[in-house]
Amino acid sequence: MFAGIAMKIRSGISTLLLLELLKGMRLTLSQMFRPKVTVRYPEEKTPQSPRFRGLHALRRYPNGEERCIACKLCEVVCPAVAITIDSEQRADGSRRTTRYDIDLGKCIFCGFCEESCPVDAVVETHIFEYHGEQRGDLIMNKEKLLAVGDRAEPEIAAARARDSRYR
Repeated sequence: MFAGIAMKIRSGISTLLLLELLKGMRLTLSQMFRPKVTVRYPEEKTPQSPRFRGLHALRRYPNGEERCIACKLCEVVCPAVAITIDSEQRADGSRRTTRYDIDLGKCIFCGFCEESCPVDAVVETHIFEYHGEQRGDLIMNKEKLLAVGDRAEPEIAAARARDSRYR
């Protein structure tokens, strides 16, 4: 019984003397004269993990033909159901996509699509600076994905080479 009363008295005294405020002020003063760790974002970039998963891209073979063989494994394995693929049979018997859409608003950037692709057609790049002002802006169609892949191919190939020993 006395322990409960003593605890209430101690709590009342610390509140009256503003001890929590004084502890906070002491912490502020101790940090005030240390070097700053602020990153000035557009000018300075923080280091990225080599396995960072950002914007998706579709790759091409060196002869210019798209790699995707329309196996639809990425569509099946996507837990967010963010990938939509339509395909058709070519005259030579091969299958290619007519529609390849990724809804970045749904995508959780898990990397399953990249891991399931047997020909390394769909990859996630290190690009993280993209935005959409409307919902439709975040739906990447086949042309947009191929354009991203064409622009980022040297970076993608270098990242694949660095990561090859872990695959």
